[in-house]
Amino acid sequence: MSRFRVVRSVPLGPEETWRRLTDWPAHGRQVPLTRTVVLTPGPSGAGTRFTARTGLGPLGFDDPMEVVRWEPPLGDRPGVCRLEKYGRWVRGWAEIEVAAGSGGARVVWTEELTVRGVPRVFDGVLARAGRVVFGRALDGLLGHRPSNGLSA
Repeated sequence: MSRFRVVRSVPLGPEETWRRLTDWPAHGRQVPLTRTVVLTPGPSGAGTRFTARTGLGPLGFDDPMEVVRWEPPLGDRPGVCRLEKYGRWVRGWAEIEVAAGSGGARVVWTEELTVRGVPRVFDGVLARAGRVVFGRALDGLLGHRPSNGLSA
């Protein structure tokens, strides 16, 4: 399994940060060639299921997920959302943590995944690609512009 982590500090409050990070269709708008469709009625919470479809036309793959832990931030308590990925091609999990930080919120996105057909020898490459793709997605969702010019 490939594991990666992306960390961001943003000037948004924890509640607004949580709202933006759990807007599942917005995730698809941040990842090239991807569209996210929520399969369960709202509001989001444990049991929410959605699929991110990446590709062009019939060439692509589905990444179905389910929210298995939903604890929005409350006061000083950090928020945690855990997603389980159960697709044919992508399996694993992602965990989003949102905590109050100095002047805003701190986000930690941790993900562990396996891509069918990709040998373990490529786990490092997959992790680096995940950091870049999800780092850029987080930046877009949060309106964050990295000060060093790097996005992951």
